[in-house]
Amino acid sequence: MDPCPFVRLTVGNLALKIPVASKAARSVIHPSSSPCFCKIKLKNFPVYTAVVPFLPPESQNVEVQTLAATFHMSKSDLDRLVAKSLFAGKLSLKISIFTGRRGSSCGLSSGKLLAEVTVPLNLAGTESKACVFHNGWVTVGKDANKSSSSAQFHLNVKAEPDPRFVFQFDGEPVCSPQVFQIQGNIRQPVFTCKFSFRSTTAGDRNQRSRSLPPDISGSRKWLSSFGSDRERPGKERKGWSVTVHDLSGSPVAAASMVTPFVASPGSDRVSRSNPGCWLILRPGDGTWKPWGRLEAWRERGAHDGLGYRFELIPDSAAAGIVLAESTLSLNKGGRFMIDLGAGAGNGGSGRKSNMASPVCSPRGSGDFGYGLWPYCAYKGFVMAATVEGEGKRGKAMMVEVSVQHVNCTEDAAAFVALSAAIDLSIDACRLFSQKLRKELCQPQEL
Repeated sequence: MDPCPFVRLTVGNLALKIPVASKAARSVIHPSSSPCFCKIKLKNFPVYTAVVPFLPPESQNVEVQTLAATFHMSKSDLDRLVAKSLFAGKLSLKISIFTGRRGSSCGLSSGKLLAEVTVPLNLAGTESKACVFHNGWVTVGKDANKSSSSAQFHLNVKAEPDPRFVFQFDGEPVCSPQVFQIQGNIRQPVFTCKFSFRSTTAGDRNQRSRSLPPDISGSRKWLSSFGSDRERPGKERKGWSVTVHDLSGSPVAAASMVTPFVASPGSDRVSRSNPGCWLILRPGDGTWKPWGRLEAWRERGAHDGLGYRFELIPDSAAAGIVLAESTLSLNKGGRFMIDLGAGAGNGGSGRKSNMASPVCSPRGSGDFGYGLWPYCAYKGFVMAATVEGEGKRGKAMMVEVSVQHVNCTEDAAAFVALSAAIDLSIDACRLFSQKLRKELCQPQEL
């Protein structure tokens, strides 16, 4: 089945050049002492905020190869934006440049507006062909007509096709649902999921009727090297797992809770200092091999959040490579995303996204610096999954996976298993003073 068309609109290579002025001129910006940032806006999408580095006035080349913002657009997003541009004027990207430090006080922005840049966009046809809307310098500020005393702002704005496979869970992972591939109005079953309780002791093994396949259950010693095998006192949630099967019934991926989700001493919550952990597994050489590791915990704050950290486990690497580390709302849910070219803001199809570039890698893609990070084949957008909040369980979860990261059934299944793990982490991080659903408290007979 063909993938769904998506477009990735990126804004990067930001830089600012300001003519040198004497320190006596108080009204003039001094690059050596004045920080600078910008806000990047696209109609009906969340706003990005990014730092804008200063360059010497005599500099001709931009050496800062970074990505400041990424907007992900599905076919429906494109159709809506193109339609609006026909009836409400040309669509444009707006960038407001500020001096001063980021933040706000009493609801007011702390930065001082320096200039605004508008880049016209024509997104028609970008789902099949890349388009560069701007790449270079533009004169900004009050003295824009005076080339000798005006500031200059550099940016790169481009749209590229980013086709993705879209999957939909036909129910919550705990209900052992089917997983469909979506292409337009067509829904085709591709996987089945089986939720189970992994046996942890001989007593548990005798009591529980549902478990992972024998080759997983028998790898207790191997699994314990990635998690915690010790008995923990107090409140805990442990032994959950999800196995993903293809249509022939063969297991092609799994998510296994290898470290219990335990309440911190004196509290009823899973803390960041002692997170629960899932291991994402793929079949290989007649056994199961670790592919990724997901840690999750409950963040404190005005609105509790699900903190998470996902790392890839390469075969030849001594340590995992962090691909995503962020937080999503436990109340409203959100969008779990692995995007190795994401800016430090919110993007996505009109929803808040929670994304982070790898901790050990540059923020960028292609001409934005990806060649500097040779340790991983994952580039650009990797995957995203919608996650419902604690009070909104039951809605079918959608998963998007970039075509460039799917070479076989097991590739797609691994991302499906990861999505199930992040969804179940919402329940695993529920306050221990609140009861879990019965499906998560005891094994269910088939």
